[in-house]
Amino acid sequence: MAKIDFGGVLEDVVTSEEFSMERAKNVLKNETIAVLGYGVQGPGQAMNMRDNDIRVIVGQRKGGQSWKKAIDDEFIPGETLFPLEEAAERGTIIQFLVSDAGQMATWPKIKACLKEEDALCFSHGFSITYKEQTGVDPPENVDVIMVAPKGSGRTVRSNFLAGSGINSSYAVFRDYTGKARERTLAIGIAIGSGYLFPTTFENEVYSDLVGERGVLMGCLAGVMEAQYNILRKHGHSPSEAFNETVEELTQSLIRLVAENGMDWMYTNCSTTAQRGALDWRHRFRDAVTPVFEKLYKSVVS
Repeated sequence: MAKIDFGGVLEDVVTSEEFSMERAKNVLKNETIAVLGYGVQGPGQAMNMRDNDIRVIVGQRKGGQSWKKAIDDEFIPGETLFPLEEAAERGTIIQFLVSDAGQMATWPKIKACLKEEDALCFSHGFSITYKEQTGVDPPENVDVIMVAPKGSGRTVRSNFLAGSGINSSYAVFRDYTGKARERTLAIGIAIGSGYLFPTTFENEVYSDLVGERGVLMGCLAGVMEAQYNILRKHGHSPSEAFNETVEELTQSLIRLVAENGMDWMYTNCSTTAQRGALDWRHRFRDAVTPVFEKLYKSVVS
């Protein structure tokens, strides 16, 4: 297993060079991957596996928009596209990718379809971590595994088409067959992961929920709203407030950070911008740290 230095901490990581596509195909050669749910994560993961010559079928409620989308994506009713329960019965690795609420609602019927030595695969740790509330408690005679891409389903697909991988977390909750880890890593590579980082179901869901409520969405939206409102309060036009708050961030700066990193941004902006950012960075950190502490406690409690 490879090691990557993250901020001075050496972390284990499985790379697509180490666990090759050929190896993944060999692990999955006798498996049928049933992707249940064709909404957010389902399309990207299913199409990537299909393009990698993995035997994959899709399970989706018949007749809805997602069913039609699967057909548009060339999944064929009765051959590679089935109602949820039929797909679950046909599969040996069941990728349970319906929404968290959908997993709660459909679980009793999906559970009845699981066979001994099947694998139940998630892309989010929610239903298992909070199983007392969700009721999703898998039987003892199946593997329970997770591959969680660190990006939207659209990014999983677009990165794959661009020839680049996506970071994913992986975990094994239960290894009934003795081959759960191999199955997990094979799925991770087959859906287009370039780097696979070990985690647990609990750690994945805690970090994911904090991220969504924090920097990735909630905090970002709140901070932008606060800056926009302050600029408007002090007489700036709506367009000026918008451009300095949203437009420049989303259309320019964040793309440069993604391509080059934050250190590069600091060294490639004006000295005025650099000095101001350095002066205010720690004030913002100290101001929001108590909010993040409350956020984390609310997630784990």
